[in-house]
Amino acid sequence: MRRQLEDAGVGEVTVDSAGTGDWHLGELPDPRTRETARRRGLELDHRAQRFGPEDLARFELVIAMDRNNLRDLHAMATTDAARAKIVLLRSFDPAASSPDVPDPYYGKPADFDLVFDVCEAACRGLVEHVRGLAR
Repeated sequence: MRRQLEDAGVGEVTVDSAGTGDWHLGELPDPRTRETARRRGLELDHRAQRFGPEDLARFELVIAMDRNNLRDLHAMATTDAARAKIVLLRSFDPAASSPDVPDPYYGKPADFDLVFDVCEAACRGLVEHVRGLAR
């Protein structure tokens, strides 16, 4: 997302990543994810952190990767305004075949490439959405 925002000339946007669970707190992304990113010219060196209710107040838009995360995020939201900030990533891809970004964890290396492709396609639409918010 950051690279697409840069390429589109959209500035002043904070992009962060966090999970709804605490399974990998403080860890680097999965080595297969990092290798896939590296092949695409990206370096992933952030550490896993957990999304909390305070983050709903901090961000204008909260993106969920799948319906399970969406449910968890909605459970944190205490107001309609907070719930309205939470959307599925693939909702920004009109060609998406599923609302969920697939989880490649138990899959093959090609599944990690698929996830990057899915995310990049959705992020193109998300960049246009963010650009519209800035107007």
